Amino acid sequence: MNEKIIELGEVNPLDIYGVNDTRLDFIQSNFPNLRLVARGSALKVKGDSALINEFSKFFDLMMQHFNKHQTLNETDIMRLLADSQPVNARNQDASDDVLVFGNAGLVIKARTPNQRRMVESVEKNDMVFALGPAGTGKTYTAVALAVRALKNKEVKKIILTRPAVEAGENLGFLPGDLKEKLDPYLQPLYDALRDMIPIDKLAAFMENGIIQIAPLAFMRGRTLDNAYVLLDEAQNATQSQMKMFLTRMGNSAKFIITGDVSQIDLPRNQPSGLIHAVKLLSKVKGIDFIELDASDVIRHRLVKNIIEAYHKEN
Repeated sequence: MNEKIIELGEVNPLDIYGVNDTRLDFIQSNFPNLRLVARGSALKVKGDSALINEFSKFFDLMMQHFNKHQTLNETDIMRLLADSQPVNARNQDASDDVLVFGNAGLVIKARTPNQRRMVESVEKNDMVFALGPAGTGKTYTAVALAVRALKNKEVKKIILTRPAVEAGENLGFLPGDLKEKLDPYLQPLYDALRDMIPIDKLAAFMENGIIQIAPLAFMRGRTLDNAYVLLDEAQNATQSQMKMFLTRMGNSAKFIITGDVSQIDLPRNQPSGLIHAVKLLSKVKGIDFIELDASDVIRHRLVKNIIEAYHKEN
């Protein structure tokens, strides 16, 4: 058995290990074939040399994160674990998964098997439905794919859209002008883009119509050519809206439809266009369906537990 000592230096061990070593225990659970023993500012790692090397890469990333942000939690650790690329968790070179190099050195890539299947499916099919609960990365991955296509000049524009029904209110009763009314519904799409494109460049793209973000109702009457088009929160589209959207597809276009059929906000008497489309189009050649689940969640570990609990109840 090999052994390595990792020194924390001037960092308070409590900031890394957590109260009563809770954070260290969480790290240990992700490296079951290694033994971690903390003695003050020294961390002893025992096990196979290859696994120790992988752990060292992860630990370096974790310390870099803490030194930069002066904070560390389990959500950070989960993301850093994905970034460190453990050898026994991957079957391909890490660079194969990189979709976009984002702002501030952020590396955006498919992090789970189902996210990688989603990427592979989009490369082979012009229309892909990605279905799964919140936190599985379906929207973020779809936006990254769109940004990659734009950067590679595979398309001329990106169009991101959502049904604006989440609040259960008529937009006319909300305060502000049209943009102020709609922005809260579209905020997750803005957030993803801001991770991937510098703010000034993103503003120029939006001003020039190269990147467009709009509610689903605004798609009516358009033909979307040479575009990467994402319909997010598609479970809240009606059947007529879904048909309208899908038939907007023009030449040299890619369509990604994402949704979570467990979180439908439509009125009870209004069936979801997403559920209908999945049943209707399941055998149409050139359309693929990817299902993501709790194993794809990369938010706080409790999100995965919550999803599993609700799934068991149903």
